[in-house]
Amino acid sequence: MIEIEVQNETHQTQERLRFAAVPRIGEGLRLREPDGMWASYDVLDVWYQKAEYGDIWMPYLHVCMTPGEAVGGDDADNTQGAFDEDASHDLQGEDAFASLAREAEPFKI
Repeated sequence: MIEIEVQNETHQTQERLRFAAVPRIGEGLRLREPDGMWASYDVLDVWYQKAEYGDIWMPYLHVCMTPGEAVGGDDADNTQGAFDEDASHDLQGEDAFASLAREAEPFKI
């Protein structure tokens, strides 16, 4: 396990977490929010600094919450916060999706 200092730009916090591998820039992480809920974060920056002891380089991460993960994102208009099953089965506008009725024609030169 690798201990990495994670600097959270969204909440302006720092904490040390253990990873099996060092995440790369652009990868996503699931981290626990201060309220106990899990949220997605994007890795903005990865760098290494030499430790105060020995010839060891310590990894550091900058992370920021993934856009659309913020509290009250798409469900802000739903006052009760309940899932509306009827709206999830609404098939209006289904013709806007791709049709698999026929094969795509090959490109002609």
